[in-house]
Amino acid sequence: MGSKRIALLGSRHVPITHQNLIEMMTYALVLSGNRVITSGAAGTNSAAIKGAMRADANLLTVILPQSLERQPYESRQQLEQVMHLVENPANDHLSLAEASYLCNKEIVSRCQQLICFAFHDSRTLLQTGKDAEEQRKVVTLFYFD
Repeated sequence: MGSKRIALLGSRHVPITHQNLIEMMTYALVLSGNRVITSGAAGTNSAAIKGAMRADANLLTVILPQSLERQPYESRQQLEQVMHLVENPANDHLSLAEASYLCNKEIVSRCQQLICFAFHDSRTLLQTGKDAEEQRKVVTLFYFD
């Protein structure tokens, strides 16, 4: 089947049991040779980072919506361990929602497949899923609600 570039994105507000599942799934994806691309937020993205780092840190790319300094302290500790970290300081003047949308677009442009964990009212994430489908990416959406 070969390895893929898989984007993994999702909500910040994720129950710990779901975080554990996301971490295990990401671990398995990376162990089987896939490259994972995600962002730096708490919740889904943080769980994906944890799983990917455990399997092979070299196969993980994290793209931040803004500069590292703009990330919450808890996230920064984890992000400082990431080898392939892309910051977007040019977006520091934008709202987090705007910067996240641009960041998600960049992540989708770099992947072949998008796995997204969202709620039915997660506007930015659902729009990212639609954008990915329009670019003919394989999109898998999981809903928490």
